[in-house]
Amino acid sequence: FITKPMSLETAWSTPIKEGATVPSVTFKTRVRIESDDQNPFDWKDLTSEDYFKGKRVVLFALPGAFTPTCSSTHVPGYDAAYDEIKGLGIDEVYCLSVNDAFVMRQWGLNLGLSEDKTVGANGFVKVKLIPDGAALFTRGMGMSTLWTSERGFGERSWRYSAVIDDMKVEKLFIEGGGITQNSGPDPFEVSDANTMVKYLNSCAK
Repeated sequence: FITKPMSLETAWSTPIKEGATVPSVTFKTRVRIESDDQNPFDWKDLTSEDYFKGKRVVLFALPGAFTPTCSSTHVPGYDAAYDEIKGLGIDEVYCLSVNDAFVMRQWGLNLGLSEDKTVGANGFVKVKLIPDGAALFTRGMGMSTLWTSERGFGERSWRYSAVIDDMKVEKLFIEGGGITQNSGPDPFEVSDANTMVKYLNSCAK
């Protein structure tokens, strides 16, 4: 039989504008609990408000956990610059991908990120990984991208970074200047940690 190709709503791939409010969604996360089990975690729903309300944060999003550029450069760059970024008026640094909480944790461990092992902790000591498994936040940001013949990823996030101040987009860096569906190239020129540090330094002057 012939299956109809998956398609995305236009709004899901129309990037949010600077000054707009980020989407209010619920993320399915895992938090550490008191347990001797090999997987000492339980489910905890966290909302956009939990992550962004009343804070000025850096968010960077990428196509997928364990993928080459994301693993070799994007996350390590922000992890290395974490303390510098925090010293430039930022409360937290988040990395978001359309992957589930289990995958995001294993990816962080694979990258050698320091895990926060205190009860109630929700991830890692420095860069915090946000699982957007159902792509709800990604769609609301207008950053949804469908990779079919290229890579076979399915629906993922386009690569971008942003400064979010109390739920509003202060600054947005979108790779390639916009979204390309089923893109062959994976541009990585403006969402990196160095570009973000330069922007934050310009704000501090």
